[in-house]
Amino acid sequence: MGRQPANKRVPLCERGFTLIELMVVMVILGILAGLIVPRIMDRPEEARRTKAAVQIQSIEQALKLYKLDNGQYPTTEQGLRSLVEPPTAGNLARKWRTGGYLEKGMVPKDPWDNDFVYISPGLHGDYDLSSYGPDGQAGGDDKDADINSWELQ
Repeated sequence: MGRQPANKRVPLCERGFTLIELMVVMVILGILAGLIVPRIMDRPEEARRTKAAVQIQSIEQALKLYKLDNGQYPTTEQGLRSLVEPPTAGNLARKWRTGGYLEKGMVPKDPWDNDFVYISPGLHGDYDLSSYGPDGQAGGDDKDADINSWELQ
């Protein structure tokens, strides 16, 4: 068991990467990251807007069940709170469902941790239900645009 002769060649399958090869791979990965990361960075905001739309649709279903049981939608004064506890003001719910109309017994907040805006009767139908988006104020453009029940499909 002696040492290998110095002139023996190492088989190709046992060779490693050269520094140049590693640098080329690093440059390619850097270019890909530069192209992909900006596209992915917009995804969280898009996901929040989608979540708000889904929440609005869920609240709309609860409002429809409330109306089926009680003959009318909650008033603006009664608000969405009427979906989780019987209203104590205005027209009282005749057949309010034990346990309420929303899961977990609470009115959800929008993805930006703001309350949904509920107006009944609404300007666009029996009620208007909105999330004011990330800025928390009515109106807005692009990323600050409101998500409104009457605009959803």
